[in-house]
Amino acid sequence: MSNNDNEWKRKIILFLTAQTISLFGSSLVQYAIIWHITLTTTSGVMMTISTVCGFLPQIVISLFAGVWIDRYNRKKMIMLADGMIASVTLIMAVLFLTGYQSIWLLFILLLIRSAGTGIQIPAYNAVIPQIVPKDKLMKVNGVNSSISSLMMFLSPAASGAILSITTIEATFFIDVITAVIGISIMLTIAVPSHANMTSRHKSNLLDIKQGFVYLKDHTLLKRLLLFLFVIMILISPAAFLTPLMVSRSFGGEVWRLTASEMTFSAGAIAGGIVIATWGGFRNRMHTTILACAFYGLLMVGLGVAPEFVMYLLFNFLIGITMPCFNAPITVLLQEKVESSMHGRIFSLVQVSNSCALPLGMVLFGPLGDIVRVESILIFAGIMVVACALYALFSKRFIAE
Repeated sequence: MSNNDNEWKRKIILFLTAQTISLFGSSLVQYAIIWHITLTTTSGVMMTISTVCGFLPQIVISLFAGVWIDRYNRKKMIMLADGMIASVTLIMAVLFLTGYQSIWLLFILLLIRSAGTGIQIPAYNAVIPQIVPKDKLMKVNGVNSSISSLMMFLSPAASGAILSITTIEATFFIDVITAVIGISIMLTIAVPSHANMTSRHKSNLLDIKQGFVYLKDHTLLKRLLLFLFVIMILISPAAFLTPLMVSRSFGGEVWRLTASEMTFSAGAIAGGIVIATWGGFRNRMHTTILACAFYGLLMVGLGVAPEFVMYLLFNFLIGITMPCFNAPITVLLQEKVESSMHGRIFSLVQVSNSCALPLGMVLFGPLGDIVRVESILIFAGIMVVACALYALFSKRFIAE
């Protein structure tokens, strides 16, 4: 093994380790906040406000974040976002310990954490191709997907266990500690500067406009972003309405809802391993389109499942398709987009996803009180398959 092989592997192992530790602490706090608001208010309005606080700042900040990520040192941007989130979380922990425990303080915390995430995630995706050779991007993104899914799998149980034996303030401090560890590891990683860094004296709005112009001039990227937006809207019932379906059709026991969440996360872990090992087809879009078609068929499966065990099986298989859908797109963007534009393009993807899922819930959520969720899943699943077939046979989304 050459020194170059050893060097990039050392860097990516340290990078993924740092981000995994930080992500785990953040996930613990995210679940702790949601459960604390749920248990102390039992209010649908409060839960709606908390959801808005979790999405809206990401949409607003991501456009500017893309410019900053392309303009400044990306490693430092990740550390800055992580440090900002940890600092505000520490302040919130102190306020709660001193008796200031208003729910509105948690909304402020959610707003700031969401803004930090809007910076951290695009920067994270932009740093990986600076460290990893192009022919290893699929493997690394697959491993990264499995790690993220594992955190999703473990975080709810870990957060619940912590809250059952201690207070929410303790969870806040855990997040601060994991952030400090993650930032400390990041300090040891040398990340090369990306080429053609934008002049720091340019207007933010001008750089944002350049990002849209770049997207407009690259037809494949424009179509891909539209494809993602439509698919995210269509899969929103599977993401948000399945707990409602489970409670209505199979029973409202907590263990059923827990099993539903855990089977999806377990499937996503397996899917990350599959795509990391297999690597997908040579054409990235073929892998994404195939995963998209399977996702649609499995949504139909969720809608027609006669027994809860069958539902869990389909849910597990849907989890497998997610990394096989997402990882090739991420790699395609990392490969095809110029390094100097990675931040802005990944930020536009972040904005698209952050808008699509809530929009999907606006469309399908109220419908769930009029018709059976199963019918919504079947309809949306068929539409997902139709979109996959269109993308395949139209040739407009195929990138060599």
